Order: sequence, then structure tokens, then C-alpha cells
Amino acid sequence: MYCKYCGKEIEEGSAFCPHCGKEQQGNAGTDAGAGTGAGANGAPPYGAPPQAPAEQDAPSGGFAVLCFFFPLIGLILYLIWKDTLPLRARSCGKGALIGVIVAVALSIFGTVIVGVLFGSVMGGMYGHGHMALLMLLA
Repeated sequence: MYCKYCGKEIEEGSAFCPHCGKEQQGNAGTDAGAGTGAGANGAPPYGAPPQAPAEQDAPSGGFAVLCFFFPLIGLILYLIWKDTLPLRARSCGKGALIGVIVAVALSIFGTVIVGVLFGSVMGGMYGHGHMALLMLLA
């Protein structure tokens, strides 16, 4: 069994915690919340993240779009919500991941376009600008 105040393991049926010295009224492992993983008065056990009601956790298109445009915010929200609101956290994580992939793809595409344009302008100065475009399109 575990102390309901400090969370450290204590002997079954102990009246006091040897670590923090608090009295274990009703024996922390056998009170009303036992068997459900809950502590005193239905609260989560020491160290466990609080659980949100199921009706609050749902996939969110709005957060996915927000996280698509701001992937860093998506990562932060995913890390904050992954234990308490897993469905909403997954939406944020997917939006952020897709946002990063699209940003990288657009960066590569933009770099290629700028390189081709720069090459054609510089090649045009020397009379070979059309060859760079033909080689790229072939």
C-alpha cells in the first residue's frame, strides 16, 4: 500500500507513514477509492495526473488547424495534454506534425524554384539561360 500524503510505499495496514509521519486514516489502500486507483475522496492517487471528464476530451479540428500553423504551440499542447486529454492532444500533435512536413516541403520547393530562376538569370547573362530550364524540365 502507499501513503496517501507522500506517495511512498508503506506496510499494509500501517497506521502511520514512516517517511512523512502522517496518520493513515482509513488505510490509504483500503478506503472508498481502492480498486479504482483513486485516493482519498475519489481523488487520483499521489503522483498520478488528474483525469479530465470524458465529455471534455474529444478530437478537435480547431486545435489541429491552430497547431498546423503554429507547430511549436502544437508540440507544447501535445506534451501538456497527452495524459489528461489524449484525444485532443493527438489532434494537436497531428496538426503540428503535418504543419512541419508542409513547411519543410515548401522550403525545399521554394529553394529549387529560386535556384532555377537564379540559374536562368545568371545563365541569360552568358547566353545559356534557356538550357538550364530545358534541363530541369527534361
